[in-house]
Amino acid sequence: MINKVGQIMLYVNNQDEAVNFWTEKVGFSVISEEDNGQGFRWIEIAPNKDAATSIILHNKEFVAKMSPELNLGTPSLMFFSENLDQLHSDLSNKNITVGEIVNIPSGRVFNFADSENNYFAVMEKSE
Repeated sequence: MINKVGQIMLYVNNQDEAVNFWTEKVGFSVISEEDNGQGFRWIEIAPNKDAATSIILHNKEFVAKMSPELNLGTPSLMFFSENLDQLHSDLSNKNITVGEIVNIPSGRVFNFADSENNYFAVMEKSE
């Protein structure tokens, strides 16, 4: 029986740039990092060390060579924030491409792009 989403695989062109984006601009932390010395390197990031779900940054080119059958597209991720206006302002001030805050039936939401032009969404939601 599945009881939670553990990790989300995010395939990126430049892992170092992706780590920098998620940690320096979005405020995530590096939870762990593995490198077998032969090209297989992955970095686990999350909003905090106690997060139920983390993101694994994989090298897209390496994974494509090892497993050409995999879909390496960017997953459509929805993050939650308790202070949407502050987050929107913070990301905008860090020169991140940020969409307008819009109202949808389930609440207020906006999207933002990472350094590789992958888009993600954030919804206002308190715990």
